[in-house]
Amino acid sequence: MRRTSTRAASTARAGSAATAGAALAAAGTGVLTNYATAAVPTWAQNPWLVWSAFGALVVAALGLQLWAKSADSGAGPAHPQQLPLEGALAGRPASLAPAHTGGPVRGRDSDLVVLRKMMRRPDGRFAVLCGTGGVGKTTLAALLAEQADAEGTPVFWVPWRDERDLAEQMTRVALACGLPEERLEAVRSGRASMPDVVWQQLAVARRWLLIVDNVDDPSAVGPDREPLASYRGWIRPSGGGLLLVTSRDAHPDTWGGRAVLHPVAPLDPDAGARALLDGAPDAGTVEDARLLADRLGGLPLALRAAGRHLAAVAGRFRTFTAYREALDHELPALLGAEHPDAADPGIARRLVRHTWDLSLDQLTAGGNTRARHVLRLLSLLGTAPVPLPFLTPGLVTAAIGRATTQNDVEAAVNGLHTYGLVDSPAADPVVAQVSLHPLIREISALALTSESADPRRWHRALADHMVATVRALRETGPADWPTGRLLAPHALAISDLEGCRDDLALAGSLSSLARLLDAAGEATESLRLHRRAAATRTRLLGPDHTDTMDSVAGAAVALHNLRQHADAVELHEQNLAARARALGENHPDTLRSRHQLADALGGLARHAEAVDLHRRNLTARTGTLGPEHPDTLSSRSGLGRELGSLGRYAEAFELFEVNLIHRTRVLGQSHPDTLASHNDLAASLAALGRGGEAGNLFAVSLLRHTLVLGPDHPDTQNTRSRLALALGLQGRYAEALEKHRRCLADCTRVLGRDHPDTLSTCNNLANALNHLGRCAEAVELHRGNLADATRVLGPNHPDTRNFRNNLANALNDRGRHGEAIELHRRNLLDYTGALGPEHPRTLTTRTNLAMALDRLGRHGEAVEQFRRVHDDRARVLGPDHPDTARSRGNLSVAERHLAWSRRWYVRPWRRPDAG
Repeated sequence: MRRTSTRAASTARAGSAATAGAALAAAGTGVLTNYATAAVPTWAQNPWLVWSAFGALVVAALGLQLWAKSADSGAGPAHPQQLPLEGALAGRPASLAPAHTGGPVRGRDSDLVVLRKMMRRPDGRFAVLCGTGGVGKTTLAALLAEQADAEGTPVFWVPWRDERDLAEQMTRVALACGLPEERLEAVRSGRASMPDVVWQQLAVARRWLLIVDNVDDPSAVGPDREPLASYRGWIRPSGGGLLLVTSRDAHPDTWGGRAVLHPVAPLDPDAGARALLDGAPDAGTVEDARLLADRLGGLPLALRAAGRHLAAVAGRFRTFTAYREALDHELPALLGAEHPDAADPGIARRLVRHTWDLSLDQLTAGGNTRARHVLRLLSLLGTAPVPLPFLTPGLVTAAIGRATTQNDVEAAVNGLHTYGLVDSPAADPVVAQVSLHPLIREISALALTSESADPRRWHRALADHMVATVRALRETGPADWPTGRLLAPHALAISDLEGCRDDLALAGSLSSLARLLDAAGEATESLRLHRRAAATRTRLLGPDHTDTMDSVAGAAVALHNLRQHADAVELHEQNLAARARALGENHPDTLRSRHQLADALGGLARHAEAVDLHRRNLTARTGTLGPEHPDTLSSRSGLGRELGSLGRYAEAFELFEVNLIHRTRVLGQSHPDTLASHNDLAASLAALGRGGEAGNLFAVSLLRHTLVLGPDHPDTQNTRSRLALALGLQGRYAEALEKHRRCLADCTRVLGRDHPDTLSTCNNLANALNHLGRCAEAVELHRGNLADATRVLGPNHPDTRNFRNNLANALNDRGRHGEAIELHRRNLLDYTGALGPEHPRTLTTRTNLAMALDRLGRHGEAVEQFRRVHDDRARVLGPDHPDTARSRGNLSVAERHLAWSRRWYVRPWRRPDAG
């Protein structure tokens, strides 16, 4: 009996009225009756009773159906509840027509190619234009909308305001795409979800473009705050057209796996210049506009603001140049002005000062309370990438006076990155880093002044933190070089902050960081740091203080490493005099200054003076420090290099051989000075004509340099270049060429095209091409390199003269002897005036001039030049020196050429006999 009742109840839930009535009747009698065969019961013969029972059964069946529907709805809706539709159905006045760009849009061609391809084949995806405020996401979307509309594609533009408004506008989009009225009735009666109905209709319609603009808070899109990436709300990767969303939120998890995130980048300087000229065509040249666009970081919002100012009747600045120069001292008035209605998001988006505050407000509202503070700290640093390890909880705590955890800092950086306020440069395998758009940096620093009652507390926190960070670095440890490189520009920026300019502890950190960069081969940044430290110490301690002289010496060494030898010599001479006066002639610091001066004189090819200084230092250091002290070994090495430059290769070899033994024993095989001794010894072997041994030693040295200093260190690159030169001396020109190519690529990548080492490597590559008989290529490479060296180093720099000499040699090999002679004559005049007529470089240049004259057939002039070279070398080097012997051979050949030419020209010309 119990089983029968349960079965009847189950049947009633299924909603069948007839079956439910029969089951209830059976349950009421307690008997299962076969109505086809059994006799009719007595009670069934009473009509009033039968019809009353039938009516009761019908009522019961209807009640069970209503109860079943109520039970189904009580289990929860299959979709989020839709919002009321009265606004949408009443026809709100907001237009769905696409926004217009208002003029030409520059620099977005590649972006359009990607978006138009998605329009043709959405393939179940939708697009998200993401990036920081003011970068032009809405403008790019409007440009795509204009093109789609011109091609006849239905375009719908829905600006994000709030969840209710989005529901109304999306409903109107569906109605415009043919949504039937009965589907709306299903939504009203609760039988369907409005987002489902809308997207079912959009799936039926074909080739449309729907743009939802400024969805900066995707969590609010809804309905019911459901995660957007679930694709159950208003944003879905389905339909017969393309859904395009613009947002500051660039986090992939926000949008889900079916979203195609397309970051919108600032304009490059050329596109930015065209945009400026569109707004202010009479404000200057294309180059002027390009410089201003670069200064504004290519940010379209800032470019439009500049264009409006320049085109305004009452604008104070009328040219691109004037506006760019004014930014350095009037940024607050031009781009950082307050606005009374900045709280309105629609207005804030159009203001450079306030557009990024919208993102910061959103992060704060989401619980990311340290994002604004971290951005302000970053804005006080330099324009270069910032190493993330520098952003510690202690730094933030000291700046804002509130406890901060590591999780707070990480969340802040991640949030700023998600909203495009900071960028992550190309992945660095050693140090993670972030960078800041230059204009965001400047505006954010400006905002800090108005937000903080005492910004100097922030400055002090940064200075103290930089001192502690640099103190933890090892000045000679290769593992800390990447961090040191990243810290250098920020240390300089901190030293410019208010309250930090007279900080001696910070000046000491600049000096320590500069020495670390010296070891890393970063001469440019090292020079800036040494100069800043020297200026601070001179102002606070005086020019004769030991710390001041250390910084001056460091700056001079950096100048020497940058091949600015004349400036280095001048600074070293001043420092040597100051140290000798303050410390004495034989003080270790004085001897160090003398050694550095000798090196700089060698860079100017004043090798005889350099030899005298190094020899004097070697004697003094041997007596005061001992024969194996590292400073003594440095003096022996410097002396050997200068003797080699004077052509005294055998003496240099002996010094290098002894030095390598001592340095290996005292410093170890992996010390940078020991590695330098390997190169010195190999170079002297090559100069002595022992090219095979030199090549083998350079190969070993290259391997050790790579292991100890890394493949990109300047010393490693220099070793690779010298190995290539040694291969060339052995006649292995093809191998040498490939190594020179790699050296040039590495130097260009690491140091830049205008670095002196890059110029020297390019010169070596051109020489290798010339040795292989590819003279035309060599000439073009030499010519371009000479132009670069003249621009970067100056026309009279020793390297420039060397490059001019090699161009002349390449021209000579191409048969263009007249051009070669002119270049050699100019070089000979420069070398004679700067170094004297008997200097090795002067004699080499005279030799090259003589060869060009000889090949042009001017044998008499060639003999005269060769004879002068031979006589000078015999007098300076001795008659048995290899260079003197080579000069004697050249003279002999030229004299034979002269004799042959005379016999040919004096022979009488006879016409053949007529008969």
